Amino acid sequence: MSSPMSASTFLAALKNEGLTVVQVGDWRTHNRSHKGSWGPVNGVMIHHTATKGTDATVRICRDGRTGLPGPLCHGVITKDGRVHLVGHGRTNHAGLGDGDVLRAVIAEKGLPPDNEADTDGNQYFYGFECENLGDGEDPWPDVQLEAIAKAAAAVCRHHDWTSRSVIGHLEWQPGKVDPRGFTMASMRARIHDCLK
Repeated sequence: MSSPMSASTFLAALKNEGLTVVQVGDWRTHNRSHKGSWGPVNGVMIHHTATKGTDATVRICRDGRTGLPGPLCHGVITKDGRVHLVGHGRTNHAGLGDGDVLRAVIAEKGLPPDNEADTDGNQYFYGFECENLGDGEDPWPDVQLEAIAKAAAAVCRHHDWTSRSVIGHLEWQPGKVDPRGFTMASMRARIHDCLK
């Protein structure tokens, strides 16, 4: 368990990993913290956006959509490998998920099946939304996959976590399918390599 990074430390951690970072508007103070706390943080959650087009994707993740106010993550990783920071603090990305999964993430052990939705993940996870239609056919450019791995590694490196602290939304909440198009095992292997 760790205290969340400050906005400045988060930005520096991403840049130190070699990422191109785009700061979007008032991202440092844009959050949902009036709905609850953010922290202690325990891991990183990866999502796909089910959207197309960088500008529209970043706007939706920053502002939200009907019934789900933004920000919908901390960073949006677009197909060109850039990380667009849209929020800092509590964001609407994880929702309710399985407390057994959270305990496994904290212990950095293998994940159990996610068969409950009894724990508020928005409090415990950094969230990265990744631009992709999520239909299993929309390609994931290697530059984007590498950026996802580096962004997660940046957070893990700061908190002294391993790649086991990174999960997909589909591993957290029953019924979720994201990210679709690559496996979280393959992504954790990439993150592990970044952390070497």
